[in-house]
Amino acid sequence: MAKKLWSIFGDLDKCLITGMERDIERHHVFEGRQGFKKRSEELGFVVALHSSLHVNGARLDTRNVNWVDLDHWLKRMCQEWYVEVAHIGTRQDWYNEFGKFFDDRANEKIWLNGKWEWDLRKEK
Repeated sequence: MAKKLWSIFGDLDKCLITGMERDIERHHVFEGRQGFKKRSEELGFVVALHSSLHVNGARLDTRNVNWVDLDHWLKRMCQEWYVEVAHIGTRQDWYNEFGKFFDDRANEKIWLNGKWEWDLRKEK
């Protein structure tokens, strides 16, 4: 039986970036050491990505698109959700659990289904 996963990013059957609904892979934003993969599943830090975006983890091919590191952006969104939205813990709690802050937003351009992230925030 497959694990029942959920995501703070929404639909796990549709790529967050391209909107495509085929060839989807589920990426754990935090994985590997210290049980981060399990914690990602518990907190919903899992995202649907098209297989073309998940080839080398969550690193985008910047030869064709001027995007910054998607993996860093996903981690930053998780941090914001943990501290500011879900109020699971403080910034210090985040640091104690994940060992790093993902706050630098300078020159970050992430494209979500045809709109820049900062445009989506203005619409809310």
